Amino acid sequence: MNTERRAPLDRRRVAATALELLNETGLHGLTLRAIAKELDVKAPALYWHFKDKQALLDEMATEMYRRMVAGADLDPADTWQERLLKSNRGLRTALLGYRDGAKVFSGSSFTGIEHAEQMEDNLHLFTTAGFTLSQAVRATTTTYAYTLGFVTEEQGPKPDLDGRTHLLTDFPLSAAAGKEIFANYEGHFEEGLQLVIAGVEVTYLGARGTARSTPTGPRFE
Repeated sequence: MNTERRAPLDRRRVAATALELLNETGLHGLTLRAIAKELDVKAPALYWHFKDKQALLDEMATEMYRRMVAGADLDPADTWQERLLKSNRGLRTALLGYRDGAKVFSGSSFTGIEHAEQMEDNLHLFTTAGFTLSQAVRATTTTYAYTLGFVTEEQGPKPDLDGRTHLLTDFPLSAAAGKEIFANYEGHFEEGLQLVIAGVEVTYLGARGTARSTPTGPRFE
């Protein structure tokens, strides 16, 4: 008779196990049945904690965030530009730490309020630097969306570049662009992030480096 005591089954243990399994199966192969097998329990036991797979993905994203924040290298003396660089570099690293990490994170809802502390700190840093709250929100969420979208593509399937070039023979610029699109992701991410941050600075602070009202123009809701 096996008398070894197992750790109690709770949401965080299930989410941690699911994240380990994610690296083996990918998001498509991640099922409640597979997670239950890994935990050596029956699948119905998981429904006590999660009503469906999306609820589990929400907890997985929350656990990813907890781990990311625990290793964050943020400094109260950061400029707003430094904070955007550090936060988004950290997010990319965290997402790349898991197979399909960006897909898990995208569209998920946090199950706790752990995110609020860093969010409050970031918004305070921005508003102290002269941004309005609205501008601070736009700046942080735009860079976040850039990073999440970038990593989603980075973790996606890659084409055969030679085959792509051959297929696009009649479109030489598009063919040559393949080596720019599907290589050196680290460099491309950094360059793109710098572009977004420069855009934030020009749009909201202008040449003087002080906050100004958001330009009027077409609104895209």
